[in-house]
Amino acid sequence: MKITKSQTWTFIEKFSAQIMTNNKKSIAVLPFTDISIDGENEFLCDGITEEIINALATIEGLKVISRTSSFFFKNHNVSLEEIAAKLNVAILLEGSAQIHSGKIRVRAKLIDVDQDTHFWSETWDRKIENIFEIQDEISLLIADKMREYFGHMEISDQLVDTGNKSLTSYEHILKGRYHLYKWNPEDTNLALEYFEKALEIDLNLIEAYLGLADGYSFLAAAGFAPREEAWNKCKEALNSAKELDPDHAGLNYMLGMQSFFTEANFAAAMNYGMRSIAARPTYSEAHQFVSFLHTLQGNFKKALEHLHFAKSVDPLNPETKFHEANYYYRTRDLEKAQEILRELLKINDKNLPAIIISINILILKGNLNEARKAIDDVPEQAFAPDERLGLLTLIDAIEGRHTRQLQLLEQHAQESEAHHAHSYLFLSYVNLKKFDEAFTVLERLFNNASSILLIAFSGPLGAAIQSQPRYKELHSRIYPIMTKRTKAVKKRPTDKTIEKEQIDKMQDFVKRERPYLNPSLSLRSLAQQLGIHPNRLSWLLNEFIGENFNEFINKERINHFKQLVLDPDNSHISLLGLAYESGFNSKTVFNTTFKKEVGMTPREFQQSQP
Repeated sequence: MKITKSQTWTFIEKFSAQIMTNNKKSIAVLPFTDISIDGENEFLCDGITEEIINALATIEGLKVISRTSSFFFKNHNVSLEEIAAKLNVAILLEGSAQIHSGKIRVRAKLIDVDQDTHFWSETWDRKIENIFEIQDEISLLIADKMREYFGHMEISDQLVDTGNKSLTSYEHILKGRYHLYKWNPEDTNLALEYFEKALEIDLNLIEAYLGLADGYSFLAAAGFAPREEAWNKCKEALNSAKELDPDHAGLNYMLGMQSFFTEANFAAAMNYGMRSIAARPTYSEAHQFVSFLHTLQGNFKKALEHLHFAKSVDPLNPETKFHEANYYYRTRDLEKAQEILRELLKINDKNLPAIIISINILILKGNLNEARKAIDDVPEQAFAPDERLGLLTLIDAIEGRHTRQLQLLEQHAQESEAHHAHSYLFLSYVNLKKFDEAFTVLERLFNNASSILLIAFSGPLGAAIQSQPRYKELHSRIYPIMTKRTKAVKKRPTDKTIEKEQIDKMQDFVKRERPYLNPSLSLRSLAQQLGIHPNRLSWLLNEFIGENFNEFINKERINHFKQLVLDPDNSHISLLGLAYESGFNSKTVFNTTFKKEVGMTPREFQQSQP
């Protein structure tokens, strides 16, 4: 599948414009709470939460906070106002699940933080084997309520895949994810066992293969397993996933990471990253990755747009913050980069990528003694092979000194897998103005698939070589330009006559049948009565009447209430009673809506009548 950049940019531009226009269309799904008696179903609650997040994230125009940032507040005593402020959302979804004797009770409620009220809540009692249908039902109801209250969105008839999954295999996958997200060797190995158990039941579970690939890549990269063996198992799992669904967003993201970090293939990495975003436009990790690639390439405008998108849906993810710091480092906004890095290191003082960029900034600013001290403060075992030697050699080179450390680094760089030695030898030669030797080292990038050298090539510490004639040719070779953006196809104009007929039909039906008197009326049920699709009705209301469903229906209820108030035969009925007869089911909603629509309270309106 060939992906053009226009698909990605059109989505980002539309998404940004919609969210800026209506920030009410933003939601964070907080981790569902396990209230089961035995307290052993946290993994299932996490799975429900994640499925709802993924389902809502497929709706264009709705900003949905990604899993990492939503789960940031799990087991923390933080107010809803603070959560909403940190995530920059207007709506929060809270929920709980209770499992007992093969049955599950799920509760969920939507909270408008600005209004300090929940405007929708529901409880489901189902058999546990119906978990997939429950997740889809919850997601659709949430999406419907968001649309009814805050404006038009296109919503699919099904948001969660309710296919032929085995409940047991699904539980194995959820338990695997639960342990995988703890990111330590013990839990990762336990996660791998669960993914394998899931595949023993069903070999067609792409989530299990991706879980295996994620786990093995973590063990390989962190040095918790034999590197080559773990990477081979990761590749095997990815190949199995590719056979099932080559367009899967998570698969293409991982293939992109593999292409870059194990094959040093920038073009393939970018292609996979774009495929991932095309498959799931709201996938924050893919946006982070593509932003990182654009940053290396020097395409800072597009890098920043992808970064801003990732920040909007995943603001608390340390990976998002790291990529932001790296972006500012690469664009020489060193103070901003250092501020973010300090924040990251305050959370985790063993964050080696953040430590390395911090040291690079000290070197770039000329604070070489401070850089040496920072290097000394890092335990030897924390560094990758040749990284400490490389940093110290680079500092010597910047000072113009040829030291024994340079000779040692040259020796280590003879090894084909010594990627850090290749990278720092290149940077040392550049700063010693030994450009021919530096260009010779660059051949390691192609011959030995050195991803670390791929990162160093265009970095600020190698700036001295970037004015050399050969650099531009190599830059184009290393970071090839992707397919140019194509023009978007203009949509054909719609038939205004059909739209007017549908609006007239709807308004006539509402006037004649008065469906608004039913307090349980929903956009979906009204659309069913009218015989049109809910997406169509939502669009007609917003596009031609200029109101969302909630505004339209409540206005009809207000008009009906006014008629009842003016009727002397109703003088014995309270205002709240008349409100209930008009279709309202909440005193607060009635009073707020009436004041907003009429400009006075119901009592003031009654008293103003002759």
